[in-house]
Amino acid sequence: MQVPIRCMLIRGGTSKGAYFLEDDLPRETKARDAILLSLMGSPDARQVDGLGGAHPLTSKVAIVNRSREKDVDIDFLFAQITPDKDVVDTTPNCGNILSGVGPFAIERGLIPAQDGVTRVRVRTVNTGTIAELAIETPGRHINYEGDARIDGVPGTAAPIAIDFLDAEGSVCGKLLPTGNVVDRIAGVDCTLIDNGMPVIVLAAASVGRTGHEPRDQLDKDVELKKRLEEIRLAAGPLMNLGDVAKKVVPKMCLVAPPATKGGHIATRSFIPHECHSAIGVFAAVTVATAAVLPGSPANKVARLPEGRSKTLSVEHPTGEFTVRIEVGGTPEKPVVERAGLLRTARVLFDGVTYVKSSVATKVGFTPHAMAAE
Repeated sequence: MQVPIRCMLIRGGTSKGAYFLEDDLPRETKARDAILLSLMGSPDARQVDGLGGAHPLTSKVAIVNRSREKDVDIDFLFAQITPDKDVVDTTPNCGNILSGVGPFAIERGLIPAQDGVTRVRVRTVNTGTIAELAIETPGRHINYEGDARIDGVPGTAAPIAIDFLDAEGSVCGKLLPTGNVVDRIAGVDCTLIDNGMPVIVLAAASVGRTGHEPRDQLDKDVELKKRLEEIRLAAGPLMNLGDVAKKVVPKMCLVAPPATKGGHIATRSFIPHECHSAIGVFAAVTVATAAVLPGSPANKVARLPEGRSKTLSVEHPTGEFTVRIEVGGTPEKPVVERAGLLRTARVLFDGVTYVKSSVATKVGFTPHAMAAE
């Protein structure tokens, strides 16, 4: 017999992932990862024998439990499953999958729904980052339908407002791990930055591209990918990440002047070896942060609005991503004090998934009693 494990499949933002209660998975890391790889169907480029969607954006996992931290409701461990490799990476954050954590916690009874709006404070265990999610819950039931639209997702849905409370330096330890706004890496001027996601930001023109190319064109650009990986591997140790050859961070982001009248900066994001069809949540926040730093490659190409509170339209291959930031400090040394954005999420499936009994036996896994109900 196969071994049943309770699971919920949720679209969070422009990603899709399998959501689990921590108690329904092994606590020991190697056993947990073996179970997740089997459930998601990795390693296999098609992930045909698992839940994964054959792409990094649809091969993600959320592991959730009630938090024991003061002033935090939920702890959330994010895992990026590489489709064609036996890699489970819990180094980075994922703001898209984060957007589904609030609905999941309410649906699973970890948090009681309030009448109107339910606010859920979530700690991302990977990095310690804390965010507050506002979920519409009229009549104490989650509303999944509404008028909010995000590029990269068809149709509309109920909005989920996300405010990041302490994303700065979440993985690298500091916003600018080298202390510099600009570093020369492999002959290219870059900003090495982490405001929720380690990102290497560089001008598209510095690697001979416009930054407005279609996603599929860049994804097939072998020469460009080789150049970006050279920069990424050299920058990893400088960002306090060590050898990043087998890590999904830092991400790479080409920036260019905006292509539309209402845009503020154009991006082409690599995650890190595939060109993103849009841009990740934390990557968008981090690039927007880089854009307000004088002298950075992003700042040089951005068209920034005036004022302390800025709403930035971060363009990407399938549309735009709106980031709200509040900037303090001085014009010479600005400080991003708060960052927020809007996402949507929808539960797609709730039930039981199955892991091969041979895999469960090998790692000594006996499912939680509730998983088989």
